[in-house]
Amino acid sequence: MSPSTQLAAARPASDRDAPPAGAQEPAGHPHGVRATARIRAAHNGRVTTLPQLRSDGPFHLRRMRTDGSAATVGIIGAMSAPLGGDRLTLDITAEDQAELEVTTAAATLALRGPTTEAATYDVRLTAGEHARMRWLPQPLISAAGSNLRQTCTVELAATSRFVLREEQLLGRAGEEPGHLVSRILVHRAGRPLLDQRTTYGSPEPGWDGPAVLNGHRAVGQLLVVDPRLDIRRDAVLLGEGTKDGCAVLAPLANGPALLATAVAPTTSALRELLDEAHARALAR
Repeated sequence: MSPSTQLAAARPASDRDAPPAGAQEPAGHPHGVRATARIRAAHNGRVTTLPQLRSDGPFHLRRMRTDGSAATVGIIGAMSAPLGGDRLTLDITAEDQAELEVTTAAATLALRGPTTEAATYDVRLTAGEHARMRWLPQPLISAAGSNLRQTCTVELAATSRFVLREEQLLGRAGEEPGHLVSRILVHRAGRPLLDQRTTYGSPEPGWDGPAVLNGHRAVGQLLVVDPRLDIRRDAVLLGEGTKDGCAVLAPLANGPALLATAVAPTTSALRELLDEAHARALAR
């Protein structure tokens, strides 16, 4: 279900803001937006606080009301983004023992914009020792003519707990999708845990074939990392024999982690599959 999967070496957290040696950061379009929003959560001994909540560009950050000791942040879109040539970054950190959930208020819509040059949308997530982080954005919609490279880079401590849900809708109603390249790169305790790269839309070959999406237009992943998980070696197939898509929930080799990959005809059917996968993961 993933057109390609690659492994990459880890980089120290201090190097994540800099391009690799000898490489140049893409300049973007002169009219494109360059923005970096930052969230930092810390535990004060009783509850999780938010010492840094920095909005920028299309990202308007708001703390949401909660009943417990955890912190929840909602991201509200302040403008249309990402458009072609934009350079957007979210940098989110949950320090030791902090509990943080981050979501978006609405779906993210990738559009063509003033240029056909690719936009970049980088999400950087860091969870410290005994921290708990949940990254649960609304779906990303790849509209016709858009060109987006989305990367989610995750650094986890050995004792942290983490949930990631990523959903993509390939094209709006009655249209073909744009070109979407999505990568999830996860390190736990300094070791590679997951490096998944998927590509959809023209000019990628075979992206809509029976071995990849088989005509479906909604695709997503759910990653659960938790030292308390009872990991078995068997994979679980969900939704088999139905017209509402299917998902596979499988363990990862280098850690107490489960990954669900799902395809479905609609975002609602996709969410049901990922919710079922999440319930199965928690049951373990």
